[in-house]
Amino acid sequence: MRTFAKKHFTMSELQYPMDEIERQMDYLRLLAKTYKNAAETATEIINLEAILNLPKGTEHFLADIHGEHEAFQHVLKNASGDIRRKVTELLGDELNERQLRDLCTLIYYPEEKLALLREEAAAKGGELSVSWYSITIRYLVLICQNISSKYTRSKVRGVLPKEFSYIIQELLHESEGMRNKNRYVSSIVDTIIDIGEADHFIAALCTVIQRLAVDRLHIVGDLFDRGTGSHLVLDALEQYQNFDIQFGNHDVLWIGAASGNVACMANILRICMRYGNLSVLEDGYGINLLPLAIFAMEVYKDDPCDAFGPRLEENVTLSEKTRRLIAQMHKAISILQFKLEAEIIRRRPEFDMDDRLLLDKADLQKGICRIGGRRYTMSDTFLPTVDPSDPYRLSIEEQELIEQIRHSFLTSEKLKKHIRLLLDNGSMYLVSNGNLLYHASVPMNADGTFRDVTIMGETFHGRSLLDRIDKLIREAAFGNKLLPQVGEAVDYLWYLWCGKDSPLFDKDKMTTFERYFLKDKASWKETKGAYYAFRDDPSAVERILEEFDVRGTHRHIINGHTPIHTAKGESPLKAGGKLIVIDGGFSKPYQHVTGIAGYTLVYHSRGMQLVEHQPFTSTEDAIRKGSDIRSTRHLVEMRTQRIMMRETDKGREIAARIDDLRRLLFAFRTGLIHER
Repeated sequence: MRTFAKKHFTMSELQYPMDEIERQMDYLRLLAKTYKNAAETATEIINLEAILNLPKGTEHFLADIHGEHEAFQHVLKNASGDIRRKVTELLGDELNERQLRDLCTLIYYPEEKLALLREEAAAKGGELSVSWYSITIRYLVLICQNISSKYTRSKVRGVLPKEFSYIIQELLHESEGMRNKNRYVSSIVDTIIDIGEADHFIAALCTVIQRLAVDRLHIVGDLFDRGTGSHLVLDALEQYQNFDIQFGNHDVLWIGAASGNVACMANILRICMRYGNLSVLEDGYGINLLPLAIFAMEVYKDDPCDAFGPRLEENVTLSEKTRRLIAQMHKAISILQFKLEAEIIRRRPEFDMDDRLLLDKADLQKGICRIGGRRYTMSDTFLPTVDPSDPYRLSIEEQELIEQIRHSFLTSEKLKKHIRLLLDNGSMYLVSNGNLLYHASVPMNADGTFRDVTIMGETFHGRSLLDRIDKLIREAAFGNKLLPQVGEAVDYLWYLWCGKDSPLFDKDKMTTFERYFLKDKASWKETKGAYYAFRDDPSAVERILEEFDVRGTHRHIINGHTPIHTAKGESPLKAGGKLIVIDGGFSKPYQHVTGIAGYTLVYHSRGMQLVEHQPFTSTEDAIRKGSDIRSTRHLVEMRTQRIMMRETDKGREIAARIDDLRRLLFAFRTGLIHER
């Protein structure tokens, strides 16, 4: 923490009623263990007061990453386009477009870009010149100076790599016009190059720029599934400095699997088969798929499994043999999923999900399925593991398979580590700087009141519902699985994935069976809960904000979960901009619906902007061709004056700390606590 010359506080500034101070003496004595005398206390007060007058840090909000690790990591590296904007503002008059692009690529991927530049120089019979290193370091220092200007020196020091911390600090505090200091700085740069440390130093500077460009990252749910790199997304977050997560239904599905819920495991396997993402399971988490493959090849050896072929990205090709094997595994795990879900539905009648028991409604000989008094033609009747007399009974082979799958999930150390990361940094909702973040919904009735939801015999709604679910998720993850209430909590994790009163799902049903086995697409319909009818109602949004005690004149709800049909003209701004839905299609399967490739909501000291991203090609293209995610910025809300730290949640914490320190200073000055 930076120190200042001692300020003399007058007694009028530090006057407190003695009885009030006496009530706080135990706390003040504890505080005096850290701040040992009046001088140290006064210095800290001055430091904290100074911090309150800095601009607020930049917050970035993302949602529905769904395993798209390359696009996600690029957005982290380029700070959703903020770094390119800064570089252009600072150096746009000095550098041409190609030079700007190359410099930005260097900041995003320093090691890879440097290797490429050295390779290109060697191909021409030379090497990177001293002048190139010198000017590049100066550009990077200039950018770093600008980005770090809104932070305290102590905070900047906290993100500096240890090996170059002192040198970077010296360069960051270089001032124009100080001839002696400029010579000193030039000597530092020249020496770095001369001793062969320039590459390492450039990489360190680029990392600092990335870290300082975003003060806090908020992920509003759904890190997992669909994309090929859910595990790589979590790997990236392990290295990130300041983030939080609001649980999505896909995240809770994985928490359920890690907690031992086999129905959740089956759903995960089915989704991975559907999108051909076997690498997430096998390479990412060490899930052994061989037992499922052997079972599927035996049971469905004569079945084409046409409806179960994987949905692959355009640039992904598989051999016919591999495609067929995935289709067989996909069908096998789907039937197993329906049986395992039936066990929970029967065990938990309070879930009120008997309408999802459909295997017993299927007449495989006639090729029809009776649902809700209607007869639907089935597109597939080859279900050899379904016994018409007891459709939900697991065969001996299926029981053995489930035990093998269960063992594989529960012994995955990397999965345990990632789920712990999720739970340590996650919650059902978050109130942050006047914004209420939750993934999907707060269940509501048709009249706009909050819906009562019963959990384990108790009724909750609104904020109390999300609080209870947050606690329940942790009970399921960390509780003793032999206790009945923990078993109920583990079952409820599956309900959160697909139950009609789940605030993470909030539809009348999940029509997985219908989509696989019924021809009539009308049976596939899933009706959203009443919440979605009220998202554009400003008064309903205000009621939710009041329910969660969100204060301030500039307050918002930020959601994900439902892709915005941007291509059809749908706006992510609801209720006059009070509710913002930021699911713009990070997940590639949804990009044909959204027409874009995701949103980032950026909240800086001037206000809010929504950044609309175009598809990311690949990391290799970014490095070799300098391709970036093309982004368009849309104004959400701008302030006439900068938002300062004192107006933020952190600022209010600091102000309370200052008040405590002023009381301590009073106690020192009046002799109530002796100085050391």
